[in-house]
Amino acid sequence: MIEVKRETKETQISVKLDLYGKGIAKINTGVGFFDHMLEAFTKHAHMDMEVNCTGDTHIDDHHTVEDVGIVIGQALNKAIYPVQSIERFGNATVVMDEASITCDIDLSGRGFLVYELPIGGKVGEFDVELVEEFFRAFAFNLPLTLHLIYNRGRNKHHIIEAAFKALAVALRRAVTVNENAGIPSTKGVL
Repeated sequence: MIEVKRETKETQISVKLDLYGKGIAKINTGVGFFDHMLEAFTKHAHMDMEVNCTGDTHIDDHHTVEDVGIVIGQALNKAIYPVQSIERFGNATVVMDEASITCDIDLSGRGFLVYELPIGGKVGEFDVELVEEFFRAFAFNLPLTLHLIYNRGRNKHHIIEAAFKALAVALRRAVTVNENAGIPSTKGVL
């Protein structure tokens, strides 16, 4: 079990995770919709994850969402790197009713985000612009190369949830153990 903590003037966060778990989530960020997305991510990544966050949500949810992305990325960094004997690459297209999102990742140790989800506004009280902030913080703190591509959809909740699930499945595939892979790079190092 990996544990990472981070405390700032804006947030106090603790993340515990087991990369090869059963999909058990204990999530409490104080942001209901975001908790729901992290529960879906945990379930479909087949990892066990506990997230506790106290943040300045009386201002808005930005610091909580971004900082949780930072800490989850840091925890996964500890669980995954140095990359050895895993597939390294993963991809998935996930549908949720009318929505379809494709995610491609490379556990390259290089942080990069391509984010092509054409959505804005709110889902309930949740600012949709924070979805990109989460994925950016996640990608650059793991680090990994992450591409999230919108295929279709109208319902913002469905689009966002399909993105979290697509990342989960792609990550699960990328960390699949492959003893023949050794260091999965032609350079011999990642």
